[in-house]
Amino acid sequence: MTAPLFNGREPFFLAADKVQVKYEMLRAHVVDGLTATSVAEQHGYSRAAFYLILDAFEEAGMHGLLDERRGRRGPVKLTPEVLQFLSSADPTLSGARLAAQIEERFGLSLHRRTVERARR
Repeated sequence: MTAPLFNGREPFFLAADKVQVKYEMLRAHVVDGLTATSVAEQHGYSRAAFYLILDAFEEAGMHGLLDERRGRRGPVKLTPEVLQFLSSADPTLSGARLAAQIEERFGLSLHRRTVERARR
């Protein structure tokens, strides 16, 4: 990163703070009038990434600058009905047996470990 604010002389500007780097990159473009290509390069991003960051900021404000977890946010097949069934099931039943019962009752094929984790 070659942006002047993040050269280490100012303790407030931390190159490790990705949100601050992204914000200052956008500010340099909008306020200082620098090109998207130059500010992206100075702040360690590609031009394409600059536009993704700009869109995220325009859509969600500062929250849009946060890095979010990628991928799913939990088991897809574990519906509230299945979880209710598991909570009322006999605690002595194995995960494999419960998975078989879930398949019979709900038509869902779950691995025994998925069932065991959901019961915790």
